[in-house]
Amino acid sequence: QVQLVESGGGLVQAGGSLRLSCAASGSTFSINGMGWYRQAPGKQRELVAGISSGGSTNYADSVKGRFTISRDNAKNTVYLQMNRLKPEDTAVYYCNAEIQVDWNTAIYWGQGTQVTVSS
Repeated sequence: QVQLVESGGGLVQAGGSLRLSCAASGSTFSINGMGWYRQAPGKQRELVAGISSGGSTNYADSVKGRFTISRDNAKNTVYLQMNRLKPEDTAVYYCNAEIQVDWNTAIYWGQGTQVTVSS
């Protein structure tokens, strides 16, 4: 059983920074792409940033230049550094990963962590 455990959310003032972490643990596995999504109240879940196993990254237009995704393959962990936060960044943030266990590949999700940006 593979689990993704997130940490690092919280309350911050506009203009501030937060760093989210998401660590994968459990059975022997390998991780392909990883990403961060967010869901604000009344809105659909949206992709914030993604990173491939080779380190290629992509970002939503709304966060380009402010957020940075990275990963530490030795620790099976993905990070999201969020700078110059805005109230509209307020949402529950979820990490996900495409993980292969034996011959099976599946998408796994973290439990979500709340990020609240006050104006």
